[in-house]
Amino acid sequence: MIGRQLFRTKKLETLQTEARGDGQLRRVLGLWQLTAIGLGGLIGVGIFVLTGVVAATQAGPAVSLSFLIAGVASAAAALCYAEFASMIPVAGSAYTYAYAVLGELVAWIIGWDLLLEYALVVAVVSIGWSGYVAALLGQFGVELPLWARGAPGAGEGYVVDLVAVVGSLGVAGLLTLRTEWGARFNTGMVLLKLGAVLLVIFAAAPHIDPQNWRPFMPFGFGGVVEGAAVVFFAVFGYDTLTTAAEESEHPQRDLPRAVLLSLGVSLALYVAMSLALTGIVRYDTLNNAAPAASAFARLGMGWVAAVVSVAAVAGLLSVMLAFLLACARIWFAMSRDGLLPDWFAKPHPAFATPYRPTLVAGAVCAAVAGFFPIREVAELVNIGTLSAFVVICFAVIALRRSRPDAERRFRTPFVPFTPLVGVGFSLWLLSKLPGVAWERFVIWLALGLAVYAFYGRFRSRLANPDR
Repeated sequence: MIGRQLFRTKKLETLQTEARGDGQLRRVLGLWQLTAIGLGGLIGVGIFVLTGVVAATQAGPAVSLSFLIAGVASAAAALCYAEFASMIPVAGSAYTYAYAVLGELVAWIIGWDLLLEYALVVAVVSIGWSGYVAALLGQFGVELPLWARGAPGAGEGYVVDLVAVVGSLGVAGLLTLRTEWGARFNTGMVLLKLGAVLLVIFAAAPHIDPQNWRPFMPFGFGGVVEGAAVVFFAVFGYDTLTTAAEESEHPQRDLPRAVLLSLGVSLALYVAMSLALTGIVRYDTLNNAAPAASAFARLGMGWVAAVVSVAAVAGLLSVMLAFLLACARIWFAMSRDGLLPDWFAKPHPAFATPYRPTLVAGAVCAAVAGFFPIREVAELVNIGTLSAFVVICFAVIALRRSRPDAERRFRTPFVPFTPLVGVGFSLWLLSKLPGVAWERFVIWLALGLAVYAFYGRFRSRLANPDR
């Protein structure tokens, strides 16, 4: 009896009927807006911050290989996400997919993990965004007071990263308004930061010194792999757009296209950017909060540094927007299913946005960004997302066997090979993450299982269909 409760599933037909219905959220997003959300989640702190940090501390110039390794795992999972997005175009992404195939307990674990992961991504990006804001202000002779420049432990005399706090709260406020307003803002920010990335690549090209790429792997191949486990944070943002499925105008057609398009564009830019940065300066000079700006400042190209800083300030906001949007919609979907209080499943009466989980999540992100250093937060982010990738890849194989007749607008190629590649790479990268990240993850997971055991299992709408 208990086993049946833990692994009860939502019928695929029910989810597809919900997708065709009016729903509680408004369908206003087209292909390019969805792609922009994916690019907004993908291109951000990884390309503007972690590229330099990982090069300096783990991979050296071979950080480009770290991105490629992480990209293989991410691409395999992206193909699996695309298949599910074409079949189950409702809010919730990996959480909803797991609920339809693997059961309520697995869905709860994935949803609970992703709530933490997406919120922490916003916090990490807020910290990186704060570094570029400080760099930009510094070029105009404006300095923040010492106590407001960073989290405790990030520097002597630091008390709180005030700019990161303001950024998290500001994005949360924007996301409570109409979805299309946030999407238009996001699209503009994405175009701006894509332009900045291309500027960096082309401006760096004449100044690349191949000597800076030697040695290419100063920390050995082990460092490249460890770097891949960290920069993986930068190549999984496409899943944020699948959480907005219920707000897509043509979800079964546009979601798979947007997933693959956003990942392909961003991965190419990551590799080119990492080679450009490590080619113009020594890799060991890039361990700072604004490595792209500092690299060009060393070359005496202050105007490029200024443009990059402006684009990073604007562009990193789109990353924060994409992941906070995703966090709020998974929270909304879990609450609508009864696994969390349904108070969070009430859309805004005027804007039809999930404003309650958005504002609460925004406040949590602000607190984490204000008081924790960037590396500690970034390492914890990847565990839950890699775990979700493992589940989604297995779920594609399981659903192909249990429901081969189900309509699929997009089919993952070479099943089961492709999903197994995603599983294998994800497990490999999981094994490379530090023990302290695992300890914190286990604590969060234990807390989540307690919430499910004493609340969600009994309040679930599958357990109470008449609610």
